[in-house]
Amino acid sequence: MLYRAYQFSKKSHVFFENGSPPCRYSGFMSLKLSPLTLGICRHRISRMSRSSTVNFGAPVQSGIVHSHFNVQAKAPQQPLLAWRDRVGHVIDVLPSLSDLEKPFRASIDRYGVGQLAFTDCRSDSMLLERSLTRISRDSIRDYAFHVFLEGDVDDVAVRASPRNRASGAASILVLDMGQPVRMRRNTCRVLTFFVPGILAQEMFPDPEALHGRTMQNETPLTGLIVEHVTALSQNIAGMGASVADSAIRTSAQLLLAAFGKQAGLSGNARAAARAAMFGRVRRYIQANLSNESLSPESVLNALQLPRPTLYRLFQHEGGLGAYIRHLRLRQAADELARYPHVTVTEIAYGLGFKSSSDFTRAFRRAYDMAPQDFRALSMEGGQVLPRVRHNEPAEISG
Repeated sequence: MLYRAYQFSKKSHVFFENGSPPCRYSGFMSLKLSPLTLGICRHRISRMSRSSTVNFGAPVQSGIVHSHFNVQAKAPQQPLLAWRDRVGHVIDVLPSLSDLEKPFRASIDRYGVGQLAFTDCRSDSMLLERSLTRISRDSIRDYAFHVFLEGDVDDVAVRASPRNRASGAASILVLDMGQPVRMRRNTCRVLTFFVPGILAQEMFPDPEALHGRTMQNETPLTGLIVEHVTALSQNIAGMGASVADSAIRTSAQLLLAAFGKQAGLSGNARAAARAAMFGRVRRYIQANLSNESLSPESVLNALQLPRPTLYRLFQHEGGLGAYIRHLRLRQAADELARYPHVTVTEIAYGLGFKSSSDFTRAFRRAYDMAPQDFRALSMEGGQVLPRVRHNEPAEISG
C-alpha cells in the first residue's frame, strides 16, 4: 500500500493523493492551514489508517531497515538493565535503586530509511540523560522530534540552571542531540523522528535554538501532526523506502512549522524579519566568541538593533548574556575533549574568559564538574554517576 497523505515537491508544496496543493510554505516555514484544509488532511489520513492492518511481524519493504526489541522477551529478570543497554548508544537511562525493584515494561520498533530514522516506543517511566561527557564521546548529532501519543515528558532540563528547566508536562518535544539534556519520561507511547542536522538546517534557519522546546497538542496544527504521525506508525511497515522517506520528512516539516510558529520565527513578513535578525545576531556572536569584550551591550552597539527586540529573541535561551556564555562553554567542552595537550587556562583565555578561575566556576555551574574532571572523563570514556540515595539513580556497573 502506498502512503500518499503528503508528498513534497521540489518547490516545497504539500500534495495530497490527487496532486492538489492545499497550502504552501512561504519564507522558511510559514504554514497556513484553513479549517477546510485541516478537515481534508484528517479525512485522508483517517482513510489511509483504515485501509490496512499492520502486522509488525511481517517483513518490511526493501530499503527500510527494521528492528524490534522487547525487554520481556530479551531479559525478563532484569528488564530495566536490558533497556538501558539497548538505548545506551543514544541516551543514558538513570535507574534508582527503587526503580530496579519494580517491574518494567518497554518495547521499541526502529525503522531506518537512509539518513532518517523513526521509532515507535512504549515504556514505563524512566529518567533519561544525554550528558556533555556522553556527547564528547560519540558522533550523534541528529535532531530528535518526540511526539507522545500516550503519556508525556516533564522536568526537561537543557542546562544546569533551574531557569532552563521546562515547567509542566509536554506532549511534543524537540532535542538537539549535540546538546545536553536531562528529563523524566513518564509511562508513555512516543514516536520519535531522527533527522540529520544538515537536513534540519534546510528546513529551519537555526535548529540549535529549538533544543528543549516543548508544546502541548492544543492547536489545529499540532492536532494534524499527531494524526499524521499516528498514521505513519500504522503504515510504515508496508511502505517502500522512498515513500517512508517522504513521510518522515513531512513529519519533520510539520513539527518545525509548529515550533517556528511558537518561537515567532514563521508566519508573515514580520516573522521573516525577526528570523533574519536572529540569524544575523547568532552569526556575529559566533564570529566574535573569542573576543573578551563580547557582551549583550557590544552586540547591541555593533548591530544597532532595538534592545527590547534583541532580548525577546533570546528569551528562551535565558537571555543574550546566558546564550553567549553557553556557546563559549560548549566550545570549551569540545576543545577540552579534542585537544588534551592544550591547558585549561589557554582554552579559557582563547574563548574570552577573563581568568581561569572565572572559567572554572562557569563550567562547574553549567555542567556540575570542573573542566579538568570533564577532560579526564572524556579521555577515559567514563561516565559521571551521582551519589546513590533511595530515589536517586543507582551506580550500576555496565
